[in-house]
Amino acid sequence: MMHSFSSSDDFPMQAIQREDADKFQEECGVFGVFGAENAAAHVALGLHALQHRGQEAAGIVSTHGGQFYSHRALGLVGDTFNHPSIIERLKGSSAIGHNRYSTSGAPMLRNVQPLYAEYHFGGLSLAHNGNLTNAYMLREELKSRGCLFQSTSDTEVIVHLIAISIKQSAKERIVDALSHLQGAYSLVVLTDKELIGVRDPYGVRPLVLGHLDGAYVLASETCAFDIIGAQYVRDIEAGEMVVIDEDGVQSFRPFPTVSKRFCIFEYVYFARPDSTIEGLNTYQVRKAIGHELAKEAPIDADVIVPVPDSGVPAAIGYAEGMKIPFDLGIIRNHYVGRTFIEPTDKIRNLGVKLKHNANVASIAGKRVVLVDDSIVRGTTSRKIVAMVRAAGAKEVHMRIASPPSTHSCYYGVDTPEREQLLASRMDIAEMCAFIEADSLAFLSIDGLYRAAGEAQRNHASPQFCDACFTGDYAIPLTDRARNTHGKSGNGVNAVSEMG
Repeated sequence: MMHSFSSSDDFPMQAIQREDADKFQEECGVFGVFGAENAAAHVALGLHALQHRGQEAAGIVSTHGGQFYSHRALGLVGDTFNHPSIIERLKGSSAIGHNRYSTSGAPMLRNVQPLYAEYHFGGLSLAHNGNLTNAYMLREELKSRGCLFQSTSDTEVIVHLIAISIKQSAKERIVDALSHLQGAYSLVVLTDKELIGVRDPYGVRPLVLGHLDGAYVLASETCAFDIIGAQYVRDIEAGEMVVIDEDGVQSFRPFPTVSKRFCIFEYVYFARPDSTIEGLNTYQVRKAIGHELAKEAPIDADVIVPVPDSGVPAAIGYAEGMKIPFDLGIIRNHYVGRTFIEPTDKIRNLGVKLKHNANVASIAGKRVVLVDDSIVRGTTSRKIVAMVRAAGAKEVHMRIASPPSTHSCYYGVDTPEREQLLASRMDIAEMCAFIEADSLAFLSIDGLYRAAGEAQRNHASPQFCDACFTGDYAIPLTDRARNTHGKSGNGVNAVSEMG
């Protein structure tokens, strides 16, 4: 039996603009606990630590005595789980949770995860980080078989594939369902007897295993372990399924082996700096990126200024490499919500100052180097350069801690269509003129790989997923190909939202 305490309604988003629309956005964070007293409270804390991976909605499903309990709502974790009575209703020693960042259409309660379904073998709840590149094709096939969809999330495709599987156990049904999928996914699955974690064969999205006083924990990042005092055990490996029950942790390799392609942009921007993923501390990688950038794109200047917050570690590394002072020439307002209403063009043009403001004392009369993680559309970079000039900077140079973003991502990252990416339609000189900087330079792809511990990019078999920089898509884009050839009609983004 499923108990639900959600009360939020669906609502349109036409009047609301994403405050970070000029950044690539991660989709989701997942967290799961098995065998801990007050499991839902641990999950809520874990979701707080993973808030950066999704700000539009949050949910928790727990299980106790064969029953499942759920609370899901639109908004931040602190707004959703804001009263002790909510956690008290989420009974049980096992639970999973999800932070969501949608990619198309309106955020709606019916799309908030974890999703839940009753099968003949019992209840099952599922939370997903990633994106399925054949979700539309599968969705149409499932609808033709009579499956009724309640959401526009591609995660529900997995729910129906589990339902129609002829396998017996929940584990076997999940493996059978996932064998039909293309794309990137890290999943946490909860039954009344077990917690299951899975990464896709390419290992595009992160998933880590931890231990807490006899309980086991799964999370998107290790920073979520720290908040509850759990100890990091290891990363779930690409193509691995772990099944956690009263007997402990079992590992399975149910999928064909392919070359691993972990998302390198996790190190550039998505992951929290204090997380260690795939054996590398994110903060140290970002500092190393700054060092590489200093080698590749030096410039005479007086001060190195990060575009906060994501540009800070790379700017520290760049300042160390250049032996030029680092200073906080831009101050970030941390109390701005993820979205805000922009009723007029005049207010919209002032929007950047809601989040950033120039620190005049640090930059007036100086040659300033701004360090940021990426340039997407270029509109924010242009506004920040103008803001720093208006504050009295003598020169404004821009250094970017990643290669030019030339291609859209279809593996679980919210990115604009390619024609909206500045680097897809301009060379570096044209981009520099567009943002009105005195100079502009990007980190090379090999420099990025060196910062992530590789000598260089293996062009025959890349060690990471770097499609947003290279256009090298390792996983087939089935739905997009169907849409390009006019076979699917409605377009991928119109019919499916990422996990």
